Amino acid sequence: MPSPSPSASRDVQRVSGWKRVVFEIVGRIVHLWGRSLRFEVTPEDNFALSYRDVPVAITLWHNRLFLGAEIFRRFRTHRPVYALISASKDGAWLEALFEIVGMRAVRGSSSKGGREAAAALIDVLRQGNDIGITPDGPRGPCYEVKPGALIVTRRAEAPMLLLGGSFESAWRLPSWDRFYLPKPFSRVRVTGELIDLSRVRDRAQSVEVLAAHLKRMNPDDCHPPCVVI
Repeated sequence: MPSPSPSASRDVQRVSGWKRVVFEIVGRIVHLWGRSLRFEVTPEDNFALSYRDVPVAITLWHNRLFLGAEIFRRFRTHRPVYALISASKDGAWLEALFEIVGMRAVRGSSSKGGREAAAALIDVLRQGNDIGITPDGPRGPCYEVKPGALIVTRRAEAPMLLLGGSFESAWRLPSWDRFYLPKPFSRVRVTGELIDLSRVRDRAQSVEVLAAHLKRMNPDDCHPPCVVI
């Protein structure tokens, strides 16, 4: 098991009672929604997405998080994956959704108590589990890699599995990241790339390389054009 959540238990918000029951129903609908998507994956991408030799840091932009659970279900069930999720009420909803699809959470804050959060994720990797990272989350700016996103992989000497998603048809939410919601039964071009930046000493160079790879893998458009809601 990983180290305890970076936040004290009294500070971590949870979904319980009738809200939990309602969310279970909503979560199942979202789960079926994800299963309806038609993934297009090349053999090379499939190799990267299914890579299992060593634990990896699964890395994707915040606005592609909807794809994360379905990518886990289709390619990554061979080992647990943990993600750092805010101790806030919003984080409680995300944790509940992750539990429905079999993913796990380390609750805490990347800004408050950042060292404890990083230590918890490093422990998770060293114990043989994958972790999930959104390098521009949780508040942005969108598509801007934060240097802290590389601390965990550098210290754990772990490779990154970069995820890309290009949408045939999708809605976009009016959030800070203009979150993508692929329309049910639509096609999604999913890409995966393994990269190891843990031995690159220049942190600024690592940030630039990571940002360039993710931007190339995630074109900010879809055909026909996405609908903003």
